[in-house]
Amino acid sequence: MRWRGSRQSENIEDRRGAPRRGPVMIGGGGLLIVVVLALLFGVDPTALLQQMPQQPPGADGVPPDGPALEAQQELKEFVATVLADTEDVWHAQFREMGRQYREPTLVLFTDSVDSACGFASAAVGPFYCPLDQKVYLDLGFFNELRSRFRAPGDFAQAYVLAHEIGHHVQNQLGIMERVQSARGRVSQAEYNDLSVRLELQADFLAGVWAYHAQRMRHILEEGDIEEALTAATAIGDDRLQMQSQGYVVPDSFTHGTSEQRVRWFTRGFRTGDFSAGDTFNAEEL
Repeated sequence: MRWRGSRQSENIEDRRGAPRRGPVMIGGGGLLIVVVLALLFGVDPTALLQQMPQQPPGADGVPPDGPALEAQQELKEFVATVLADTEDVWHAQFREMGRQYREPTLVLFTDSVDSACGFASAAVGPFYCPLDQKVYLDLGFFNELRSRFRAPGDFAQAYVLAHEIGHHVQNQLGIMERVQSARGRVSQAEYNDLSVRLELQADFLAGVWAYHAQRMRHILEEGDIEEALTAATAIGDDRLQMQSQGYVVPDSFTHGTSEQRVRWFTRGFRTGDFSAGDTFNAEEL
């Protein structure tokens, strides 16, 4: 991905190394569940984050130095550049819709963080909080994406961030609120279906961003789209459930299968057309 030398967003709030608050214990049995949830991208942060404890302090809390510090700085510059790209794309798209795009803030943190949606451990992975319109990211997540889930590459990382920004777009358009308002009024299976449609639309919006960013700045290099598709495959509900428990329960899906996530991202990238991503009225996902 071509990103060096491009504009970096100023909407970065760096809380790395900030004092931690809240509970810090999780049991070994809960850890497996947390790992599974780590890549589900936080569609319902209010419900999820308040239940997420923090990992115990340890060697990972030692501030990086030398090459590790340089790598962290490069990652910060990378995500600031991707965030700037999303700002440029969505400003243009909102203008075409006769709307004004409000830029979100990206919060970088280490280990745990307080948000308007609750206290969260880094184990929940990147998430968007609609209450404060901020995306939260522990840069260590990218190591997990590469090593544990075998989805390496800078464009795989860009896809993760673009997906969360997709939730911000949904929030501004009132889509997230409509889904959240259904909680308690429909069955759990029906709500899970709405959650899947919300997540798949965020994947679609990540594809729309990639389409327009490529047209505006030619950011893509050979293999970049394959990196994004590998990441989308790695975080499908079916893949994660099979890895964690050896079988899948479709009625419990909240983010979509690997095939669905790949398909909707691809549709967004191929069309670049926001109107082509109405997952809520799609007969087949």
